[in-house]
Amino acid sequence: MPRKAPPQTPLYVRLPKTEGDKLDRAAAALGVHKKDLVAGLVNRYVDPDSQHGLSALGTLATRRPLDTSDRVTVGSYSFQSYDPPEIMNAEQAGQFLQLEENNVIELAEAGKLPGKKLGPVWRFSRDALVAWLATPNTERR
Repeated sequence: MPRKAPPQTPLYVRLPKTEGDKLDRAAAALGVHKKDLVAGLVNRYVDPDSQHGLSALGTLATRRPLDTSDRVTVGSYSFQSYDPPEIMNAEQAGQFLQLEENNVIELAEAGKLPGKKLGPVWRFSRDALVAWLATPNTERR
């Protein structure tokens, strides 16, 4: 039965070329993956839980420690799907068709866009707009 690999975390770093080349050569010479070499080095030499371990690591760093102005801020963005209603007003139909509202009204008044005028306002069926979009351009002119 194959052994289950321990949980992993991604690590993305940019190394100076000479150190990257050294890591490449060492991995090739030993016939191991670079990730395994790095994991072994971290396991053996990195002790962030003791002051002695942190001091020893600090002497290895080729750059100065980060101060707060050097910190990278990682953000996130949430995408929300746009699910237009079944029946839309001219503004919503414009958003759906990516047209200005006044263009939607002009097309509807000219009979080129499927819609119904109910009193002073236009209403558009999402299904009818999708079908209209699917028709060849020659029928819309």
